[in-house]
Amino acid sequence: MKFRHLYILAFVICLYTSCKKDLGNYIYSPPSEPVITGLKDGTFSALIGDSLILKPKITITDADPLKDLDYEWHITVQELFKDDIYTGYPLKMIYNLGPGDRIAKLIVTDKRNGLKYTIPFKITGTTQFSVGQLVLSSDNGKSKFSFVKPDGTVLPDLYQSLNGEALPDNPVQLYYSKPLVYQPNTKEEYWLLCDKSAQGGVVLDAATLLKKTYFDAQFFSAPALISPGYLEPLFYPSQMGTVPNGVVNGKFYVGTQSTAPNADDYGKFGNEQSGDYTMSKYFTHGSNFYFGFNTKAKAFIIFSGDGSYTGSSYPTDATSTGFDPKNVGMDDLLYMRAAEGGTSYAFFKAADGAINELSFTYPFGDSKSFKALAKRVFKGASLVNATTKWQRSSLNVFYFSSNDKIYRYNPVNEDLKVLDANLNGKSVSMLKISDDDNTLTVGVDGSILTINISVGVNGVITKTINGIPGAPVDMLIRNL
Repeated sequence: MKFRHLYILAFVICLYTSCKKDLGNYIYSPPSEPVITGLKDGTFSALIGDSLILKPKITITDADPLKDLDYEWHITVQELFKDDIYTGYPLKMIYNLGPGDRIAKLIVTDKRNGLKYTIPFKITGTTQFSVGQLVLSSDNGKSKFSFVKPDGTVLPDLYQSLNGEALPDNPVQLYYSKPLVYQPNTKEEYWLLCDKSAQGGVVLDAATLLKKTYFDAQFFSAPALISPGYLEPLFYPSQMGTVPNGVVNGKFYVGTQSTAPNADDYGKFGNEQSGDYTMSKYFTHGSNFYFGFNTKAKAFIIFSGDGSYTGSSYPTDATSTGFDPKNVGMDDLLYMRAAEGGTSYAFFKAADGAINELSFTYPFGDSKSFKALAKRVFKGASLVNATTKWQRSSLNVFYFSSNDKIYRYNPVNEDLKVLDANLNGKSVSMLKISDDDNTLTVGVDGSILTINISVGVNGVITKTINGIPGAPVDMLIRNL
């Protein structure tokens, strides 16, 4: 029995000493990790057809990053469902993967231990036309399309130079079909819309400015003669998008969304929204409806969220008797940009030539009642003529032109003031306001002017671009 106890004690002592000696085996030294700066989560511009070289700084403890590491660059080409893969350091390639954003990653392999490290980044494919201003102008009724480089250099009548043909006559709008974030590299186009033609205008590739097709191809069954009124993206103004909606030939159209965003039919126009109406080009897309004006019935009209025509079946507020919204007695709507919240204004020319200002709120929220607030003679009536251009700020301040002058009008107190900008006797052909309400972009014959209208500034010209063929009708600023 004594010997058995001695054996047990000896075994415990041996076990203890073995564990004590083994303590050093649990000290862990992780392998050194490469440090790569100037790449992770960055976005790099690549001019199509030019060299793209990415050479981030790489350091690794106790190793040579060129000898001990392997490099594999993956660039996702989403529309082809594949990755383009390049090896070695640095990345050197002639970039030919098309315009737009590309998801990419660098996979670094430590050849000493087989460990891999992934660094994500993006590449934005650009062309010489990715940044600048696009201008649609009228040269005595002849349509001209030009591009203004960031340094102010004008490439006049560029459509004719690139495509070897003239545009249809009578330009009316420059429309941008821009994919949303879930529509990468699909159908990014410019539409040069022209009035009263069989083609209705031209569709350009946004990267190359080469003609893709004519605007009539936007219809499943195109009208014989096309007169675009006004188009905007379905999600305007909060987003862009490749589904258009708007007025063509006095009828309302909404592009189809029943196919995939990269399908040829996505965004195309089917039949017009049926109904007994002739629609003004001035309409507003609310949160779940469209609001417009029927020149045939001289009435404000409503379309449901999907574009179905409901006409003037809306209820009216019995206490608001400023005018009858279902028969305003005038069909010449000069300008309207209704707001979903607060008071909206519309300016009409009556049969006797008087210019009237109507104020109202229109159906939204719980009440769904049209409130006709007031009708009065517009204070600037004597200044309005056939060529007057209009814009409205987000604060319901209006800007309108009268020959070579631009006026600011506040309907709340009827304050009317001429801006300081001197246009040298040239009539305004285009008037656009920036999203922040601080800038007007003004077109006059041969030129585009930038005018400061920020708080405390009464319309000072800050920039002039000359060399535009004819009078600007519409323009877009492209910043990648």
